[in-house]
Amino acid sequence: MALVTTKEMFKKAYDGGYAVGAFNADSMDIIQAIVAGADSVKAPLILALSEGALKFIGPEYAVSTLKAAAQTTDIPIALHLDHGKTPEICKACVDYGFTSVMIDASAYDFEKNIEITKEVVTYAHQRGVVVESELGAIAGIEDDVNVDDKYGAFTHPDDVVEFVSRTGIDSLAIAIGTAHGAYKFKPGQEPQLRFDILEEIQEKVPGFPLVLHGASSVPQDRLAIFNQYGGDLAQAIGIPGEMLRKAASMAVCKINVGTDIRVCYFGEIRRQFAENPKKFDGRTFLGPAQKAVAEMVAKRITDVFGSNGKA
Repeated sequence: MALVTTKEMFKKAYDGGYAVGAFNADSMDIIQAIVAGADSVKAPLILALSEGALKFIGPEYAVSTLKAAAQTTDIPIALHLDHGKTPEICKACVDYGFTSVMIDASAYDFEKNIEITKEVVTYAHQRGVVVESELGAIAGIEDDVNVDDKYGAFTHPDDVVEFVSRTGIDSLAIAIGTAHGAYKFKPGQEPQLRFDILEEIQEKVPGFPLVLHGASSVPQDRLAIFNQYGGDLAQAIGIPGEMLRKAASMAVCKINVGTDIRVCYFGEIRRQFAENPKKFDGRTFLGPAQKAVAEMVAKRITDVFGSNGKA
């Protein structure tokens, strides 16, 4: 099967009340592990590369690997640029063979965001590639997430209506309380998602696919392994799976996962280093790390996203 766009994936996900997992890869072996995990539960897959990962892996390697993977499995796979900051990088990825790109101009004011997004949409749509954009501020641990404010830095539903109609985008990342990184919340701060805002957006743009970024749950069993073997992520907590499942049952059709992959991958590598001090064959360390990632991907798809068996 050739690489596909997310258009049909999202239509099926919206109608079926589930979400497609977008898993961030930082290396070639992690790409292989993510594909293996999704394939094991027959789920559609979005393989996401950040600009940094793209530079590290190399776009030609990434595209070639995903095209090869698509020929060895019958699950639909989309290759997605995550958080492209300029029209130039988005256009380059379209030309490389990506089937989906995200233009993230959310740091600009509303009108500039629309202008930049429209430029990418025009270029990508002419070449059969879909576009994601972002509205609102998706926080990090350093940011204040004030859930008592009706909207604040969260995505305003009225803005969504105007943004979607004026840009022609295919999906939109919204800010309702998720956060990037391992340290999503300050100690003592309870994870909360603004389902009231999500409901408002869904009512105003019915049928339109929404996206959640910063949605890792930080599995505590894998975090314990990471810390046991020399890591230091003691205060890391993520978004509870039941919250993500509820979002997936609504208008959220794509959920991004990055931190969970790193915690599983590097926690297992730390353990293998500690338990096999005389080994120097990379397969000794990377094989178990790949297995840990594949198992996490399959579990998230099955237990949270609900996209297993939907390929």
